[in-house]
Amino acid sequence: MTTETLPTVPLPPPRPGPDWLPDPGTYTAVPDRCIAELTARFGPLTTLRRRLTALDATLTVAHDSDDCVLSLELAGRPLGGRVLSFVSTSLTPTDEATRLHVPGELALAADPVPGVFGFRVVERTAGRLLVLGMLGLPYRRLRATGLTLPRIRPADRIRLLVAAEFACPA
Repeated sequence: MTTETLPTVPLPPPRPGPDWLPDPGTYTAVPDRCIAELTARFGPLTTLRRRLTALDATLTVAHDSDDCVLSLELAGRPLGGRVLSFVSTSLTPTDEATRLHVPGELALAADPVPGVFGFRVVERTAGRLLVLGMLGLPYRRLRATGLTLPRIRPADRIRLLVAAEFACPA
């Protein structure tokens, strides 16, 4: 019996993910490193401003930028014991990758409402992403999902502010 040595073909290096995001993987924001605030405005006046608790904040970076997903789950007193969730449909860089355009669906009950987060990238490394973003919606659209404010807190628009540090768990 004879043996034959076959040449080995080296595997290509793994494809890096988008260069405007950290390395591919699943990144989470620890609750004390994620700040969320709900603001109700009526004309130029702020009628309600409350902090929300981040139950879950996850950024999944894939090799293909179309498969990257940002998801948030927020809870707090203004939400009446319910969970406000946001799931992105895409992540797109703008402004030389210093800003991210993140469209997605915001849901409090069964019916999601489309919304767009505008994030500013504060710091980006291979294993960490620090962002500050805002989503603004007319109150009427959110009221259809079940978000109701007290009568003494009139509003015509709602703003959701999020600051988060996404890091890969060790």
